[in-house]
Amino acid sequence: MNIFKEIAGRVWATWGLLSFIITFLIILPISLISYLIPEPGGTHFLIRISRVWMRVWLFLIGCSFRVTGKEHFEKGKSYIVTCNHNSLLDIPLSSPFIPGPNKTIAKMSFAKIPLFGLYYAKGSVLVDRKSEKSRRVSFEKMKWVLRTGMHMCIYPEGTRNRTEEPLKPFYNGAFKLAYETKTDIIPAIISGTKEAVPLHKTFFFLPKRLEIRFLPPVSSKNITALDLKNKVFNTMYDHIRNNTP
Repeated sequence: MNIFKEIAGRVWATWGLLSFIITFLIILPISLISYLIPEPGGTHFLIRISRVWMRVWLFLIGCSFRVTGKEHFEKGKSYIVTCNHNSLLDIPLSSPFIPGPNKTIAKMSFAKIPLFGLYYAKGSVLVDRKSEKSRRVSFEKMKWVLRTGMHMCIYPEGTRNRTEEPLKPFYNGAFKLAYETKTDIIPAIISGTKEAVPLHKTFFFLPKRLEIRFLPPVSSKNITALDLKNKVFNTMYDHIRNNTP
């Protein structure tokens, strides 16, 4: 039985990659219109196109998907959204389904991929983590994103969680940003992606039920950046631990 599962996982991974590329090439010309629209309208347009793309792609690869907690986003208010990170699926799932225009802090190297880089760069604040100057510039860009009325989506674990714990320790950036800009944080829990794309398997995918849950906002007022980090970490940690079968 295991060998059939291994074969099926790699066959479905091939279909997943192929369908991703085909649907991306279809939406790419439309998504590039976002470069012609002043911000935050351009990013809002891109997010709406991305949402349609992801819903179509998830249907094609057999994954059901549910979003809960959108009511926690107050209209006209910017938030920093902190997501857990278990899989390569997390990023294409999070940004399109955050209510309203938003940008994700992302690796600068991905923007060099032909064609995809154009799409990727528009929806991101790019950073070279090895460069102190790049990190400073990206931090100022994130402040600008929040000032324009957009949300910032950040993965405070930094890289995918390969441990047995619900979360890896958080980096400080998201919480320093929240503290300096007085922006509230909405924790987001992505589930199902680790099971769909297991970290210990190479080129493997099986359809699973996926979900993103937005939790109530955590205020950045009257709290230090360190205490804010600990509070958000504990909120997300407890939610994952208490809601994992």
